[in-house]
Amino acid sequence: MAPKPLTLISATPSPFARMNRIALKLKDIPFELQNEIPWESQTQTPKYNPLEKLPILVFPANDPRPPVYESAHIQTYIVEKYADKGPKLLPGDLDSDLLAKQIVVLGVGCMDAMVLNRWEARREKEQQSQKWMDRQSRKIDGALRAFNDYVEAAGKEGREYLVGKELSIADIAVVCTVGFIDFGEVKPGWREQYPKLAQYFDRVDGREEFKETRPVMFDLTEKVV
Repeated sequence: MAPKPLTLISATPSPFARMNRIALKLKDIPFELQNEIPWESQTQTPKYNPLEKLPILVFPANDPRPPVYESAHIQTYIVEKYADKGPKLLPGDLDSDLLAKQIVVLGVGCMDAMVLNRWEARREKEQQSQKWMDRQSRKIDGALRAFNDYVEAAGKEGREYLVGKELSIADIAVVCTVGFIDFGEVKPGWREQYPKLAQYFDRVDGREEFKETRPVMFDLTEKVV
């Protein structure tokens, strides 16, 4: 009897959940995608995550495991709990594994900065803080520089991927983050500024699991407060 699928609660454009979706697909772990907007009145998010944030990994009704939340932790959960299902998505030695997880944290931090910047821009003009928006923009610039450094370092060592010889959660995080920058036109001209990062992004993002999970914008029907 086939195991019942997991449920990943997400929002359609989410780069956070995209990381988890790619990992689940690569490991061939059955799951269903449940889309919702966590700040709307009918949201089910608080039922599963006290922080009221997506994504959330939920197990079937007969599975006693509690929901898993926060995208970086979900990614760690997937690669460690399902380590017996290939691909590993981690290099396999402690220092490299820790570096891969650090790159995931960097990606998630950049995603957070993009979201914070976007919501600030949606406030009434007289309520917006330009200093706050500038700070988020610096975080995004810093992440792009760091991503490019990782790509260049890998190239110098003759590696296709950022950490180790195979695709890992580090590559997934960087491509999902840069993909959201591209999707939202957050940093026009980044491709010209970082051509090696652009080449790496296009190559990895062209994989089937990445193409299947590219973001799609949702319609906001309620005001965020």
